[in-house]
Amino acid sequence: MSGSLFIVAAPSGAGKTTLVRALLSRDAAVRLSVSFTTRAPREGEVNGVHYNFTSSADFLARRDRGEFLEWAEVHGNFYASSRPWLEEQLAAGHDVLLEIDCQGAAQVRNIFPDAVSIFIQPPSFDVLGKRLRGRGTDSEEVIAQRLAAAEDEMRQVDHFDYVIINNDLQVALDELCCVVRCARLRTAVVRARHPLSFLPAV
Repeated sequence: MSGSLFIVAAPSGAGKTTLVRALLSRDAAVRLSVSFTTRAPREGEVNGVHYNFTSSADFLARRDRGEFLEWAEVHGNFYASSRPWLEEQLAAGHDVLLEIDCQGAAQVRNIFPDAVSIFIQPPSFDVLGKRLRGRGTDSEEVIAQRLAAAEDEMRQVDHFDYVIINNDLQVALDELCCVVRCARLRTAVVRARHPLSFLPAV
């Protein structure tokens, strides 16, 4: 398996999705795992591109068949990553990025301990609250729920390999791209991708 697996997690409002999209546009070698979810599509979201939207019954049936690498219930909705798709991509030598929450990240790290995990941190908890309210898409009740979850998630940062503080979007993007490039230079990854470049082990 010569592909690298990247895990990107963050509290809601930290800018994770914006950074991931920018990374994908800059680095065509990274493939995004499109998650399954039971939440309703937001305006502009396309099925199969932003998420694989499905019903709760279908989601639970897929889960029970073992089709998910990880799954979680977040704010009353289910989310999960396709295990068959991910394993197929990694086996073919493709780099895959999982944009998931901390609960899912912990599950994936248990299965793929060599995965590179990255946490996107807001500059402060107060800034996070302002960003969530600035979206204008959620009620105050939903924002309060997201902030409560964010407080717990931000305490889990030490479980991640890298942390990027998203204070300046361009700087944070450069740092994210740097992590991806450096991860590709790990000895085990280079050996798997370029076996003829190495002498036999003694």
